[in-house]
Amino acid sequence: MSALDTAALLVTLVAILSYVNLRFIRLPAGIGLMLIALLISAGVLGLGKLGIPIENSARRVFESFDFEETLMKGMLGFLLFAGSLHLNLEDLVRERWTIAFLATVGVVISTTLVGFATYWLFGWLGHPVSLLECLLFGAIISPTDPIAVMGMLKSVGVDKSLEARIAGESLFNDGAAVVVFTALVAIGLGAHESAVASVPLLILREALGGAAFGFAAGYAAYRVLRTVDNYQVETLITLAVVMGGYSLAGVLHVSGPIAMVVAGLLIGTRGRQGAMSAHTRQHLFAFWDLLDAFLNAALFVLIGLELLLIRFSMDFAWAGALTIPVVLLVRLGVVSVLTVVPALRKTFTPYVIRMMVWGGLRGGISVAMALSLPQWSARDTIIAVTYVVVVFSILVQGLTIRRLAAPAA
Repeated sequence: MSALDTAALLVTLVAILSYVNLRFIRLPAGIGLMLIALLISAGVLGLGKLGIPIENSARRVFESFDFEETLMKGMLGFLLFAGSLHLNLEDLVRERWTIAFLATVGVVISTTLVGFATYWLFGWLGHPVSLLECLLFGAIISPTDPIAVMGMLKSVGVDKSLEARIAGESLFNDGAAVVVFTALVAIGLGAHESAVASVPLLILREALGGAAFGFAAGYAAYRVLRTVDNYQVETLITLAVVMGGYSLAGVLHVSGPIAMVVAGLLIGTRGRQGAMSAHTRQHLFAFWDLLDAFLNAALFVLIGLELLLIRFSMDFAWAGALTIPVVLLVRLGVVSVLTVVPALRKTFTPYVIRMMVWGGLRGGISVAMALSLPQWSARDTIIAVTYVVVVFSILVQGLTIRRLAAPAA
């Protein structure tokens, strides 16, 4: 299939499934679309077991969607920029120390604890996985997913402080997770010890470099936006920030995701207030809302369809099911660390802790990192277990988080 045929198939499928969800199922968009796509995938696999030869054909079609490439180098910049446009920068600044801890140190702690816990768990199940590969799984599953989290927050009413903590962490923590993941893969491929020792510097360079570059790109766009009053041109300028900025961040070896978050925050606050007319604001934000909705829908459909390409077995399913409480308990431990900080203790009530634990959804970024693993012995196990945890996170946690938020209403 050509790139145009692939894109046409995806857009058509997203449109049809969106209609079905809105008309008949009426679940939140991302959750409903992923559920339908999962059912389609399961149906295709079931028909294959019955001897109806459509499984291989379906796999060949969807193998043309390179999930890791599509998300990490295509959709992610747009989604992060669109999500950060609507966040209040002042709220994030007030929660900066909580966000900074969870998005950096918290990721490292979670990676370590999940790694050692699953090393024991997989061995106990009779499917031993090396400690390095278990630590890789820890890095894959530790970051909360900004796309899933932002979608969840749109449907749940929480106070601005809690929203800033959950959203801010999810927007910034993937940069640290990708660096840790990359460093662990390098160790597995025989990297020199000096390269491993430079991981903290890499995280610092990625995070601070990405933030500085995003600020520069966002501020330059803001200055340009102030000189014109034409919503078509101003929308094109924001598109250039995302597409050109994300690509240039890769060339400069700084975090493109963090750069897009910072640029989006700057344009969404300073740009909205001082560089756009009311007419431009209406059209520009409507454009980004529509693009955000489509890309979110496409991402959740692709997550559901990935079931066709994952090697599953009952052993993998059991391992994934038993890993879910491990991931949640580690998340609880990491969030609870903040309750011992005197300046933060009063703000981390039991309600806040359970919302941050249950609302820390995993999503497409974890699946993309798992699919990018080298062809090691435990690759299929890690991919399958990651998929089980992600599906549980989006379907179960995503559908029940509103009940946890009810006491704060």
